[in-house]
Amino acid sequence: MFLEPRLKNTSHKKGWIEVICGSMFSGKTEELIRRITRARIANLRVEIYKPAVDTRYHETEVVSHNSNAVSSIPVSSSLNILLMCQDADVVGIDEAQFFDAELVYVCETLAQKGIRVMVAGLDMDYLGKPFGPMPALMAIAEYVTKVNAICMVCGDLATHSFRKTTNTNQVMLGEKDTYEARCRHCFNEGMANQKQD
Repeated sequence: MFLEPRLKNTSHKKGWIEVICGSMFSGKTEELIRRITRARIANLRVEIYKPAVDTRYHETEVVSHNSNAVSSIPVSSSLNILLMCQDADVVGIDEAQFFDAELVYVCETLAQKGIRVMVAGLDMDYLGKPFGPMPALMAIAEYVTKVNAICMVCGDLATHSFRKTTNTNQVMLGEKDTYEARCRHCFNEGMANQKQD
């Protein structure tokens, strides 16, 4: 479990970047909401952003698969976060893989201003390849938490998001009807079976 670091010198506001990554159904958003809740308990000013394209559960809320939710601001471009961010101590960003490459610059800029930046997103796409700005964010982050789902085929720890349809668009919003969390073995087996069909 991630615990917030203790700052020895509280006279200087220090910012940092935390990344929460993993496959679909691994609890990334749930962990982001948990950290946001703890920051609010500490009376910190929190702002939460999500990509405007993600309207699966709600247009203006970040919602976990367990139906926990927090209000958020949908944005179409990551640079909008810099324009909208007002006096925040903590910035939460969900579904980071859907943002443009400028998200890395945005997170670095916020952290440099002394803001704690929490980013959650898929680390790999449906092909098992690095997804969007997530690899670069993991490289520059002070803290990276990789969460695992349970493989829906064999029950082992899952690290991959297996797409059950033949749609080849990298970005395709979906739920359990479209995706399964799978371990490496079951993911590769499923991909091989799809190629044969």
